[in-house]
Amino acid sequence: MPKSYKTTLPRLLIKQAEERARKTALREKEWGVWQAVTWQENLKITAEFACGLEKLGLTKGDIVILIGDNRPEWIWAELAIQALGGIALGLYQDSPAEEIEYIFALSECKLVVAEDQEQVDKMLSFRDNLPHLKHIIYHDPKGLVAYEADVDGLQDFKAIRRLGREAQSDVVGRYKELARKLDPNDACLIATTSGTTGRPKLAMLSHVNLLSMAHNLGQFDPKSARDEFVSFLPLAWMGEQMMAVASALLFGFCVNFPETPDTASADSREIGPHFIFSPPRVYESIAAKVQGDIMETTPIKRFLYHLFLPIGYEYVDTVFAGETPSAWLKFKYFIADKGLFRALRDRLGFSRMRSATTGGAALGPDIFRFFHALGVRLKQIYGQTEIAGISCIHKDGEVDFTSVGAPIPETEVRITEEGEIISRSPAVFLGYYKNEEATRETVSEDGWLLSGDAGYFDDNGRLVVIDRLKDVMHLNDGTQFSPQFLENKIKFSPFLRESVVLGGGRDYVSAILCIDMAIVGHWAETQMVTYTTYQDLAAKDEVYQLIKDEVAKTNATLPAETQIKRFCLLYKELDPDDGELTRTRKVRRKTINERYGSLIEALYTDACAMNLETEITYQDGRVREICGAIRIEDMEA
Repeated sequence: MPKSYKTTLPRLLIKQAEERARKTALREKEWGVWQAVTWQENLKITAEFACGLEKLGLTKGDIVILIGDNRPEWIWAELAIQALGGIALGLYQDSPAEEIEYIFALSECKLVVAEDQEQVDKMLSFRDNLPHLKHIIYHDPKGLVAYEADVDGLQDFKAIRRLGREAQSDVVGRYKELARKLDPNDACLIATTSGTTGRPKLAMLSHVNLLSMAHNLGQFDPKSARDEFVSFLPLAWMGEQMMAVASALLFGFCVNFPETPDTASADSREIGPHFIFSPPRVYESIAAKVQGDIMETTPIKRFLYHLFLPIGYEYVDTVFAGETPSAWLKFKYFIADKGLFRALRDRLGFSRMRSATTGGAALGPDIFRFFHALGVRLKQIYGQTEIAGISCIHKDGEVDFTSVGAPIPETEVRITEEGEIISRSPAVFLGYYKNEEATRETVSEDGWLLSGDAGYFDDNGRLVVIDRLKDVMHLNDGTQFSPQFLENKIKFSPFLRESVVLGGGRDYVSAILCIDMAIVGHWAETQMVTYTTYQDLAAKDEVYQLIKDEVAKTNATLPAETQIKRFCLLYKELDPDDGELTRTRKVRRKTINERYGSLIEALYTDACAMNLETEITYQDGRVREICGAIRIEDMEA
């Protein structure tokens, strides 16, 4: 039976432009004003750029790299590349030059669409090593106009559009002609994997992969052309491709782009999106900010927060326990909602939020519970890049704190004898680019995708994800625990930004923690504690006592065997530029073990402090050594 998603992304763009010609497709904030682009204009700009790329010699199967912040130009370029039968490969804007050069060399990329001078400078730093790279196209001209005379193949985005208009009198007609020739099963996108164990792999996805995912997700989490979505997470991330590209083209809703990453929160509040999809780190930072702001607000607002939040928890706990709230509890929650939660949702940009989802990593149950107490209908998504982002989601009315929901339509999920989660659906990717061995290790001959995650189905048929199979740890006494679960529990504290839980093959659990400087810094000021740098603040006795109290709160919710016995505060934040986190802020445990091996050993001795030396890497590639004493704190039994 033919499926509605067995088409291509460029054909859907044409369809939306024909059916909703004057409706707003994209909106970008520029100079403080929202600039709207209709579906008809959206198609015309994309067609001009596609014809320009065709004139430059882009053909079927060519890979084009895109890098930069979220801008409409990324969407136009991606759909133009795909119309020509090319493959779009997105990179994170903060990726270091070394990682970018590796991907350029592997993909033999001829052309790159970069946002601004910063990204162009990265390309120029290693261009001599890349004989295939012929064209660099930018779309923010600030600082780059003078480059064009000295750099071969460097051109403005608008110049390529002009080239397209000059080459084709009817650019839209040519775009439609190109789109008709496309095969929905051809690769159209390459997404980089998170790279928790080394260099990222390049996952190839087809039009069918992306659109089947969007279609089936829409069955459980409906979307319509009247919806608004704010695109503020990197378009290189599979989750953003799910929403801002595949779902937007399939359902026809408007995608909004904030003016800058720093104004994303305020700009999102102006739009009032109907749904949001973000990794756990976004929700963790929002929860931490709320709790941090409460410390700074007026006494009356602080009083109302501490009065009403327990009522929110009581209401949510009753609902998720499968019980019906009493009339008195409903009344109390109604007052709490009117008195606090509604205003707080508006401040967070959630005033019109119909569906909030999270995925990419596990979200701690405390964060989950917090948002539901505020009236935000947060749902968990489970999936991976290799299945176009999703295989399971909570259905409306079937949300719980521990599971990731049920498989979406056309998706089979099983648990192997070893406890590994495997899945099969039309969204399973085509394979890794130039890495057949890794593809064979990831996809079985009969199409099952191996996730590498450990999990099980609960009594309600919902999937519960424990952790990565290789990351599940055992203490020497045989106690099994998930470090990711404990890390999420600890990070619910507004004072902590990152945590790494240790204990595999040891006698007890310990942790390396990183404070949130903004919130702890404010706390220190209120306590009249002076400090200069992050390193100085993290070493203060008062800060250690503060974090010790926070760890004690977490320990109180854990079995005695998995409680944290010792911890230390690192004198720097864990950073993707140092290889300690992926670009989606997942912990690279191998790197942590190698870089902080001596500190980890000290946590399992009687040492109360140690001197640690390490390096930090700046975004421009400069490396600086950092050293200092780190105190190790024991928790009371």
